[in-house]
Amino acid sequence: MTGVVDPRLSINQATIKHADLATALRATAEAGVRCIGLWREPVHEVGLQTAASMLAGSGLRFTTYCRGGFFTVPGGPQRRAAIDDNRRAIEETATLAAAAAPGSTAILVLVAGGLPEASRDLIGARERVREALEELAPDAAASGVTLAIEPLHPMYASDRCVVSTLGQALDLAAGFDPSVVGVTVDTFHIWWDPDVLSSIARAGREGRIATYQVCDWKTPLAADVLLSRHYPGDGIIDFASLTAAVEATGYDRDIEVEIFNESIWASDPDEVVRHVVARFSSTVSPHLSQSLPSNARSRP
Repeated sequence: MTGVVDPRLSINQATIKHADLATALRATAEAGVRCIGLWREPVHEVGLQTAASMLAGSGLRFTTYCRGGFFTVPGGPQRRAAIDDNRRAIEETATLAAAAAPGSTAILVLVAGGLPEASRDLIGARERVREALEELAPDAAASGVTLAIEPLHPMYASDRCVVSTLGQALDLAAGFDPSVVGVTVDTFHIWWDPDVLSSIARAGREGRIATYQVCDWKTPLAADVLLSRHYPGDGIIDFASLTAAVEATGYDRDIEVEIFNESIWASDPDEVVRHVVARFSSTVSPHLSQSLPSNARSRP
């Protein structure tokens, strides 16, 4: 491995989706990256306790757990199952964070869910997100977990996430302790928003930024728009202004690179991680005011 790895860089496991947990941990650590964000499916493949032991053995910090949410359906068995599954996700987040290296953060990223089948009630769906947060907040607080609402680009509003702007996410989080309910700032989803800089500033004032995630936007989009994310620097997102805005709020913790892209997933995980390291160094690192994340400064 050549070059310097930014100590604030975290590899979100989605970037190397086809790598199993052992491979993801190894590729991240061997590249000199100090932290990783995990997804539930690879954790479930090996079992929670085994995953926690593997994470502990890797020496990596744990940054986020993806994902909870998908609770926009009306009351009934399906909604109760979704709430119960989110409670399990909260417990898993706490277990993994406790097992990982010092400086790890217990953050569960929430993707709200889209419109229920045959529904056109967008406002009602968002209200059910608030109701779900009211149910889950006590569990999160008791476990020391932060629920991080992630707004997704509006093209996902119908099927994946009725929360489309950072402002909407902050409105949903209002009324909850910021240590319990925060927001995810993801460049792919918010770069287009004319209010993005003021919303980031508001998130900072309210102490709501749980995690900052980066990847790039480039057109034409893939046939499956979910898979349209790119390496930082390959598209049109202004990482300078967005990163500076996040830094100005006082956010000084780890930053994840999260990419959904079939061609990247098909590449060798070690090569992908090395490429992420290089791109983060050239597109994000120059705009960071703190080189060592605050959550890791007590480490030797």
